[in-house]
Amino acid sequence: MKLLFPATMLLFLITYNINLFSQTVKKDKGVFIEKKNEAWEQIKKEIEEYEKVDTPQKNAFVLDFDNYEIPANIEDFKPVWHNPPVMQSSTGTCWAFASTSFLESEVFRINNIKVKMSEMHTVYYEYLEKVKRFVAERGASLVSEGSQTAATIRMWKSYGAVPVDVYSGKKPNQKHHSHSKMINEINNYLDNCKKNSFWNEDEILANVKSILNYYISEPPKRFVYQGKEFTPHSFVQDYLKINVDDYVDIFSLLEPGYWKKTIYDVPDNWWKAEIFYNVPLDDFMNALNSAVSNGYSVALGGDVSESGYYSYADAAIVPSYDIPSEYIDEYARQFRFSNNTTTDDHAIHLVGKTKNSSGEWFLIKDSGSGARNGKHVGYYFYHSDYIKLKMMTFMVHKDAVKDILGKFSG
Repeated sequence: MKLLFPATMLLFLITYNINLFSQTVKKDKGVFIEKKNEAWEQIKKEIEEYEKVDTPQKNAFVLDFDNYEIPANIEDFKPVWHNPPVMQSSTGTCWAFASTSFLESEVFRINNIKVKMSEMHTVYYEYLEKVKRFVAERGASLVSEGSQTAATIRMWKSYGAVPVDVYSGKKPNQKHHSHSKMINEINNYLDNCKKNSFWNEDEILANVKSILNYYISEPPKRFVYQGKEFTPHSFVQDYLKINVDDYVDIFSLLEPGYWKKTIYDVPDNWWKAEIFYNVPLDDFMNALNSAVSNGYSVALGGDVSESGYYSYADAAIVPSYDIPSEYIDEYARQFRFSNNTTTDDHAIHLVGKTKNSSGEWFLIKDSGSGARNGKHVGYYFYHSDYIKLKMMTFMVHKDAVKDILGKFSG
């Protein structure tokens, strides 16, 4: 039997399909939104508040500075020319900032050239030299952010130098230097090399360079400055016209013995070179005073962790409750170095001096963050007693210390 399809049903299906396909197909869209869970964040916050142990704020013990006539203004000093202070930010590279500032002043003193040089160019190659030493000593050498002011002399001699406009070591829109992630990544890689006894220097250096290049960029091999092309070496030789072999490091510590070149035995002196001219404390202070009085500046290295060192007062002083001024001598200095209360933790640039009723004061240009807390941004005023007790070394042009150098054999 043949089943006939009703005409009314056929008409309905035709009409339904026409209407179905004549409608616009609806399509959903996606959008990007901030990923958040405010309820969960509130829960975490309330849990943390309940579980946390309240630690009362502990006050720091510092000197009452009211008994001292601290210089009121930078104008009270007679400074040598120097570039304005710049920040090292979140890095342990005070050594590079202090010594670079010092060499900038030297370029002006010798050749009347004002130029702002790149600290990070020096830092980049200092890292590579540390890695070479790490490989050579099979992991027994320190790779860290710290070093000595003399490192800048070595790096300028080996790798040259460039202006900061050519190489800043910062990425576009990066306001502050920050090296903690970079050095952690380098050390993690080196630790792995040591663990696996992998000592291929070329490959290790290539990998460390890739880390450095990611974080602080690769320094240029050639560049144009004031319309002329230079290499980093030719810039030092032909533009700055400065001889890096003309700089020496004066040191004063009882233990190694005076009137000989010795090692400054601190972790940041990782290359352990016998380059420090060790002299008695009176000679150390006389040489420093004479240099500054005659128009030289010096790069200082020493300790900045005393109760008389206070950034909001712009000052560094040795309190009498620590040691009276007349008792500051080579034994007090050695005692603090031996018991690690004097450490090699900061480098600064000494750029001038003055005198008032409280004694002799030195104008210090400082790249550390603390130097930005007081009234004189980027500067400290160091009392001479503080340098005598707590500053261990200074770098200076050899012409400023001819008398001292003449007492050393060779």
